[in-house]
Parts: sequence; structure tokens; C-alpha cells
Amino acid sequence: MTASPRPAPVPAKLRRGRVGDLSALLAIENAVFTVDLLSRRSLRHFLASPSASLIVAEHGGKPAGYALVLYPPRSGIARLYSIAVAPHVGGRGLGPLLLAAAETAARRRRRRAMRLEVHAHNTRAIARYEKSGYRLFGRRRDYYDDHADALRFEKPLGSEVRNGPDAPAKVIGKTI
Repeated sequence: MTASPRPAPVPAKLRRGRVGDLSALLAIENAVFTVDLLSRRSLRHFLASPSASLIVAEHGGKPAGYALVLYPPRSGIARLYSIAVAPHVGGRGLGPLLLAAAETAARRRRRRAMRLEVHAHNTRAIARYEKSGYRLFGRRRDYYDDHADALRFEKPLGSEVRNGPDAPAKVIGKTI
């Protein structure tokens, strides 16, 4: 028995989120998640917040995914608050691309580690985080609206920042 071929990688442009992306981001949110969805109001807040980075992956000129990173004040830790890829481009490398961009954004903010919570039953995301160097360090019981636990992961980011802290991140030849 042979494995089915992987879908071809999706050419994507990474950029900062904009208010004009709200409807598309909300559509992605509703297509990907069934519990603990971000609202339009929350997304609008994060787009304008100096303590957040909302990175959008565009495919075909339209948002196809996003990563939201929060920077708690007086902390050396960044928090990957949410990451989502539209189902029509799933499995084509946008998730890892967004994760790498989120880590780069956190490094530019001089954060020493990235933390995240993931639904205990989301085996695909857990595998992706582990493959990307994240290590399980805790569990939050009854964390999600559906009463599922959240697994807590962390990855040290190191202090390397290429071309200085304000240089744009280059990911597959695109600038964010």
C-alpha cells in the first residue's frame, strides 16, 4: 500500500494583519474552530494592540491563515494565542510557515521562549508543535468551553535575531 501524495506547497505571502482582513479572519476562525472562537471585536483589538502580532498568510491575494502572538508586559515569554489555516489550503505548509513567522516575530521582540496551549485532543497540532521543537510542560484542566484540557507547550527561542531586531523576517522570500 502506498501513501497518497502530499498536496503541493501553497505559495504564500506573509504580512501584518489589517483591519480590512477582519471578515476573512473571522471566516477562517469559524471554519477551523468549534470552541473558544475569537470574536470580530477581539480580532479588531489584537490588530491594533502594541502587545500583539497578527500575521496573515495570503494565498491568491486573500487571507488563508493567521498566527496571533501576544507579548505579556514585563515577561520574556511570548504566547502563541491562536494559529489557523483555512481548510481549502490545509496540509500544504502554511501552518509551519506561520509558526516560524510567529517565532521570528517573538525573537524580534526579544522574547526568550514561546508558549502555547493546545486542545488535548488536537493530535495533528500537537505533532506539529513537537516536530517544531516544542516540549510539553503542563496541563490546564477543563480549559476549553467543551471542558477539554489544554496541553501547555514551550519552545526556547534563543537570542539570535538576524540583521537586528527591527529587520523584517524573510520566509520563503516574502517579507512580513
